[in-house]
Amino acid sequence: MEHRISAGALIVADNRLLLLRHLSPRYDFWAPPGGGVEVNETLEVAAERETLEETGLTVKARQLAYIDEVWNPTIRTLKMWFVADLLAGTIDLGHNPAPGESIVEALWLGPDDPMPGRLVFPAPLHDRFWSDLAAGFANPIRMPLQRQQA
Repeated sequence: MEHRISAGALIVADNRLLLLRHLSPRYDFWAPPGGGVEVNETLEVAAERETLEETGLTVKARQLAYIDEVWNPTIRTLKMWFVADLLAGTIDLGHNPAPGESIVEALWLGPDDPMPGRLVFPAPLHDRFWSDLAAGFANPIRMPLQRQQA
C-alpha cells in the first residue's frame, strides 16, 4: 500500500471559502486547493505551492486546522488542512502542472450557501467549518480515519 502526505489551504476571503471542482471520467468532487507534499518542503509551503499551482493565487498558510486520514485499498493519505490568508492573484485554473488533474471550476462558498455537490472534502466543510473558524482553531482537529469516497 502506498502512503501519501498532502497539504491544503482553507482560504476565506470576504466570508467565502474557495472550493475547486475536480472532474474526470473517474471522479467528480469539490475541495479546497491542495496536494502532495514534496520531499524538501514543509507542510505550510506545500499548501501555498499547491494553491498557486492550482489557482494562480498566492496565500500564506498560518494555522493547522484539520488533520484528515483517508484510505482506499491502494493508498492511505494523511491530509493537513491549513487556514490560509489570501495575499494576491486572480483565479486561473489553466496552468496546473499536475499531469492528469482536471480542475474545471472554482467557487467561493459562503456559510449559508448550499454545498455544490455530494462529494465535498474535507468532511467538516459540510457542517462545522464556519463554527470551527469562528472559534479560532485553538488546536488542530483530528478527524477519524475514513474510507476514501472519490
